[in-house]
Amino acid sequence: MNTLDVDTVLRRAWPAELRTGRLLLRPVGPADGHLVRELLTDGRVRAFLGGPASPERIAARQTAYPKTPGAWAVVRADDQGPVGLVTIGADHRREGRAEVSYQLLPSAWGQGLGREAVAAAVGWWTGAVPGAGPLVAVTQEANTASRRLLEAIGFVLVAEFEEHGARQCLYGTGRTDSPAGVNPRWEN
Repeated sequence: MNTLDVDTVLRRAWPAELRTGRLLLRPVGPADGHLVRELLTDGRVRAFLGGPASPERIAARQTAYPKTPGAWAVVRADDQGPVGLVTIGADHRREGRAEVSYQLLPSAWGQGLGREAVAAAVGWWTGAVPGAGPLVAVTQEANTASRRLLEAIGFVLVAEFEEHGARQCLYGTGRTDSPAGVNPRWEN
C-alpha cells in the first residue's frame, strides 16, 4: 500500500463518530477552531511538539482539520466540553503506514481520557479499515506520559531515531497477526 492508499481508505471510512464511556470523538468541524488554537498555543501541550505554533500554522490547521478524514475532536460525553484532538493519517516517514497522533488540553491530563480516546481511534482503525496497513505512533523519548499512554493501550516500542532535534520513539501495535500490526523487529 502506498501513502495515497492510506488517505483513500480513510476517505472511504469517513466520517466516523466514536463513543467511549466518557467521550465522544467526532469529526473536527469549523466550530472547533478555538480548540485547535488552544492546543497549538499552549506551551505545556506543545512541550514535546516543537513549542507553540506560529499564527500561520494555527490558521492552516484550523482550515485543514474540518476537511481531513481521520481528524477527531475529543469531547466529554456528559457536557460536550472539548478536551483534545486525535488524528489518524498517512505517516510521512514511510509510505503505506498510518500514524495516530493526539493532543489533550492540560485540564484533561491525568484522568485516562487520552488513553480512552486514542484506544477508541486505534480500535476504529483496526475494525473499520481492515488490511489498511500498519498503524504507528511517534513520541519524544522524553515524553514519558505519552509513552505510558501508548504502552497502556498495547503499543510496543519498535524503533528509536533522531528527528526534529530530539530522540523519538516509534511505537507499533506489536501484533504481527493483526492487520494493523507492526513487527517489533521492523525498522523505521
